[in-house]
Amino acid sequence: MVDQITVHDLKAKMDKGENFVLVDVRNPNELDICRFDNAVHIPLHLLTTRYSEIDPQAEIILTCHHGGRSMQAAHFLVQQGYRNVTNLMGGIDAWASHIDPEMARY
Repeated sequence: MVDQITVHDLKAKMDKGENFVLVDVRNPNELDICRFDNAVHIPLHLLTTRYSEIDPQAEIILTCHHGGRSMQAAHFLVQQGYRNVTNLMGGIDAWASHIDPEMARY
């Protein structure tokens, strides 16, 4: 079972300065449109070979465009033994819609 977090709760964590790793699994061309500045970028199709770049002891929050690919990534990380894994519901599109209306959407 993978936990999920709303964009409002993620914003609150950011505002409090909480320590976590935000992993964006979108493709590079999607990052050209909009991105989280503080995110680690590992495209979903490369996660199986690059997941060791993510600290297994860290709190990990995964994001993509709408939340589907990041949920796949979250399940994969849990299968690899990662325990503190959360998916961002609605992805960066929900963030742009509800938190940062200046962010480009696609």
